[in-house]
Parts: sequence; structure tokens; C-alpha cells
Amino acid sequence: MGILNSFSLEGKVALVTGASYGIGFAIATAYAEAGATIVFNDIKQELVDKGLAAYKEKGIEAHGYVCDVTNEAAVNEMVKKIEEEVGTIDILVNNAGIIKRIPMLEMSAEAFRQVIDVDLNAPFIVSKAVIPGMIKKGHGKIINICSMMSELGRETVSAYAAAKGGLKMLTRNIASEYGEYNIQCNGIGPGYIATPQTAPLREIQPDGSRHPFDQFIIAKTPAARWGDTSDLQGPAVFLASDASDFVNGHVLYVDGGILAYIGKQPQ
Repeated sequence: MGILNSFSLEGKVALVTGASYGIGFAIATAYAEAGATIVFNDIKQELVDKGLAAYKEKGIEAHGYVCDVTNEAAVNEMVKKIEEEVGTIDILVNNAGIIKRIPMLEMSAEAFRQVIDVDLNAPFIVSKAVIPGMIKKGHGKIINICSMMSELGRETVSAYAAAKGGLKMLTRNIASEYGEYNIQCNGIGPGYIATPQTAPLREIQPDGSRHPFDQFIIAKTPAARWGDTSDLQGPAVFLASDASDFVNGHVLYVDGGILAYIGKQPQ
């Protein structure tokens, strides 16, 4: 096999959760370009329909399912349907996620639980449903969308940081537990990516100036810019391909260097 062929996803079935738009959509379209059959879910039929239309515009015949990934029975039913209608899942990307920006002392326990449920419990539930098929097939790739908050803390995101820190360790545990079945589980930790989720942090202020947090990120990132969803496509293809068969339990941070940077010394 030539080196470039080792990055091919030809003949693979890839499930990307929450992939009607944003990071999940970008990853799924890259997988399609690399040869994979794309399956995605979202929580509402409206979002699935919009996703199907967006994939069709790019010439991709995707398979969309309505499913709440926090509901174990619904996930098991979805995976069963995918296996019957499309095929055994070779690649799973646990992408679906939410964030609530609320100071810890103002955050209700219920709001905290909601974030943990989607960002941590759901990857456990979906992985649990998919892994048996991977074991039978003798191989599999699981990619968990982690975050810089898997490593760092910041005000107003206590639930998100707790969930993403837990997801990093779930990634390592799946790798440890199922590596012997030729299943690799890794994570991608995006930096600050320009998506609808981060749009409030990039809004132009009434006076025409950039949002203070936008200015902060530009100054803290050696690349001096926000990331684009396309920046995640290459790493996602690598971790889903045969090229990464000996990479397991690793979180690849795609952050423009922000985790490596202490910042400029004040003048």
C-alpha cells in the first residue's frame, strides 16, 4: 500500500453525530471526499433535512437519522437501522455537543447535568452501541471531539470543561480496553473555531470594534486567527484512516498553537 492510499476511506461507513452543520459537517464532507459512506444524525427532523440538502449540494449522498444521542434506547435503535440499511460502522465521530456559558455560582445543577449528558454521556452511549460491530469486523476507529477545555479552565464554562476533561479520559479508556480488537480511539481538540457556537464571541460591537474576547483569542493564538472548520478535516481523515493504526488514546489539539503559548511579554 502506498502512503497516500493509507489515507483512503474507500468502502468505509462513517457515522458522525450532530453533523448537519459546523464541525461535524466539515468532517463528514472530508470523509466523503476520502471515499467513505456518510451517516449522520441530529436531534430534529428539520436539522436532518437541512443536513441532507447541504450534503446533496456538495454531491454527497448521505444517510440522515433523527436521534437523541443521550437516549440509549434511541441510539441502539439507530445503530441497528444503520447496520441494516447502510452497513457496519467502521468510523464513529462523537461530535454532537452543547455549551452553556454561565458562571458556576449562577448555574443550576440541571443545566450542569444537561451539558454533561450531551458532551460526555452521549459519546459513551454511542460508542457502547457501535463497538460490538467493530469487534465483529476486526477493526474500528472512534474519534471524540474534545476541546482545549479538556486541558484548560476558563470562567463560565465549568460544565463544558468538566465534560470535555472527562471525554479525554473516556478516549484513553476506550483505547486501553478495546485496542486488542484493532479499535483505535483518539480525540481531536479544536481550538477556537469559527462556528455558529462561537459566533457570539466574534460579534462586532456597536461602536464597530471587535468583541473583547475575539481580540483576546487573536492575541493568544500564535497563528493569530480563529480556526476554520476546514482546519479539522485533515486531522480527522488521518485519525479515521489506516495511516493512524498505531495511534491510540491520543488527543490531537488543532488550536493554532494556543496550548503551547504563554503569551507575549508586556512591553
